Amino acid sequence: MSRDNSDTVRQFTVGRDDEGVRLDRWFKRHLPEVGFAMVSRWARTGQIRVDGKRADVDTRLTPGQVLRVPPGGEAKPGLGGSRPRRELTEEEIERADAMVLTQDRAAIVLNKPPGLATQGGSGMKEHVDGLLDAYAGKGPRPRLVHRLDKDTSGVLLVARTPGSAAFFSKRFSGRTARKIYWALVVGVPSINDGMIELPLAKQPGTGGEKMHVDEEGGQSARTRYRVLDRAGNRAAWVELHPLTGRTHQLRVHMAAIGHPIVGDGKYGGQEAFLSGTISRKMHLHARRLIIDHPDGVPLDVTAPLPEHFANSLASLGFDENDGAELPEAPPAPGKDDEKRMAKAHAKQYRKERRGERRSRRDGSSERPGSRGKPSGKPGSKPGSKLGAKPAGKPAGRPAAKAGPGAKPASRPASKPSGKPAARPGGARPSAGGPSSPRGKR
Repeated sequence: MSRDNSDTVRQFTVGRDDEGVRLDRWFKRHLPEVGFAMVSRWARTGQIRVDGKRADVDTRLTPGQVLRVPPGGEAKPGLGGSRPRRELTEEEIERADAMVLTQDRAAIVLNKPPGLATQGGSGMKEHVDGLLDAYAGKGPRPRLVHRLDKDTSGVLLVARTPGSAAFFSKRFSGRTARKIYWALVVGVPSINDGMIELPLAKQPGTGGEKMHVDEEGGQSARTRYRVLDRAGNRAAWVELHPLTGRTHQLRVHMAAIGHPIVGDGKYGGQEAFLSGTISRKMHLHARRLIIDHPDGVPLDVTAPLPEHFANSLASLGFDENDGAELPEAPPAPGKDDEKRMAKAHAKQYRKERRGERRSRRDGSSERPGSRGKPSGKPGSKPGSKLGAKPAGKPAGRPAAKAGPGAKPASRPASKPSGKPAARPGGARPSAGGPSSPRGKR
């Protein structure tokens, strides 16, 4: 978007990315140096015009409209304004270009390598966010709309414009984006197509760097998984579909049901590492992303595996082509699911209010003999059981439990082969239990 000299009246044409955006939000996106107070004054005095008519700060814009902006309003040097761009080295530009899988006017899709953080932090100098200026050109600086863990590789979506960032963010927050991960896990889940529903919270004493299962105060977290293949009882190749977006969700859930992701020492300890030729790096890869696009045609991108993951698959005798089939989309939440989520939200709200009341009480003189309200009934049972639950009734006798947290998914992704699935640790298979798609032992 071109802009005229700030000493003269400026005119802008509203683009497709700004459909339905408020006038004040448009200024924040495209003219961040103009503060809200100035925009309000211009609107109040009629100096801002949309297609020649006066406009308010809450006026919704339509693509193709012409916006008249008066001169002035620039912030003083060093106060506000847009983020200054950093000069990148040739090596950084090459690294940024090497990550690109596809790009268009609204999005840039990257294949993030393992070991590279998505955003900066304490002592973190190299990260994807620091390389985004390489994709800016003469337009606005691209923006991250979701994140991957530092040691997780795969599809990472970057929005090219503020409008597309808002569009994609709504798809991620609304759970309409389909994120499909591949992972190698230790052992073999006895349920081949399962759903893990375990609430997660930050683990106390870790500074928020580690999560754990918290039945009482955790946030609802759901993960669907499907076993693609198995290497005896030693390891399994699984497909993971997170239905919520909690921090470290996939890693905590798989460790909670007794099958940590290979290489994830943080949540699996020493048991997460396999001997032999299997790499000690984490084997979690964001394989595929399917998400709506502002232009109407959904974006569907698949990221190739990193070298260590591909080598481990080959070492265990797995074939990448066996994971090419797209799993069925999860069913829309039913009334029971909505009630459960509403109940969890109300529970979290009550917990926060208790914290507020406790803070106020601690800040003032506490009356003698006063006591805080108990958080729950004594002897009450946890809200849900740890364990893998099946999606439907298996043929024959039910399969043995997969460990804490998992349950079979509501719809099996593939037909059972009729062969029993062996339990990890050398236990005898359950009669009539579901088996892996290839039936490999």
